[in-house]
Amino acid sequence: MKTIKIENVKIGGNAPFVLIAGPCVIEDEKTTLAIASKLKSLTNKLNIPFVFKASYDKANRTSIKSYRGPGIKKGLPVLAKVKKRFHLPVLTDVHCKEDVKEVAKVADIIQIPAFLCRQTDLVLEVAKTGKNINIKKGQFLAPWDVKQIIDKAASTGNKNITITERGASFGYNNLVVDFRAIPLMRQMGCPVIFDATHSVQIPGGLGTASGGQREMVEYLARAAVAVGVDGIFMEVHTNPKKALCDGPNSLSLKSLPGLLKQLKEVDRVAKKK
Repeated sequence: MKTIKIENVKIGGNAPFVLIAGPCVIEDEKTTLAIASKLKSLTNKLNIPFVFKASYDKANRTSIKSYRGPGIKKGLPVLAKVKKRFHLPVLTDVHCKEDVKEVAKVADIIQIPAFLCRQTDLVLEVAKTGKNINIKKGQFLAPWDVKQIIDKAASTGNKNITITERGASFGYNNLVVDFRAIPLMRQMGCPVIFDATHSVQIPGGLGTASGGQREMVEYLARAAVAVGVDGIFMEVHTNPKKALCDGPNSLSLKSLPGLLKQLKEVDRVAKKK
């Protein structure tokens, strides 16, 4: 198992789990900075490695009327401000090749969305930047199918690859998590992240938007840490009910301290030599 280092954050090997968290999408600068500030303070207090995440554009929303974000020109400066003000590594996703070079100037980790994980040209373009690349496993893939995606990215010479599990399609409007996927994918040599909030999403469940079961996040997160996952990905918000994207499966910042303390203890036991 390789270890990836991003500034002072270490992912993989037998390192403690890293938290990748933030709002689904940049709603405005004030809200984004407020969430980043609270997450920075909390993770510092609990001594949990932390990467801030937020999207400048969500191109795969259910409805044409859904809020997508401020776009690359307005969104990237907000992420750059998070980096500078809070001294945090940041993650954001790309949906098209044209955005990759600009995103690479700001992001420490560039993410390939689950629906685009098999888009060879996009994967190669991101990997060629030399940046850390986080590839979300598509809901339509088996764990062993990820090996081909890793090989695509690694063919560029970039070895800084992480894989994120986010559940698999299970009938209509539902996802299910098979936790065997985490050790299976870790055997491929790349650190594995578990997306605890998208895994409780109900795609298209609200008709014009996705639903979710945020009350189930804590259970899945604890299970993932128990099987040795390298990181936990969560979408969080100051007020999930008013979030402009993925509110039903986002966690409230107020619920995080207790959950993170539990995850830290489970992680300690799971990785005890």
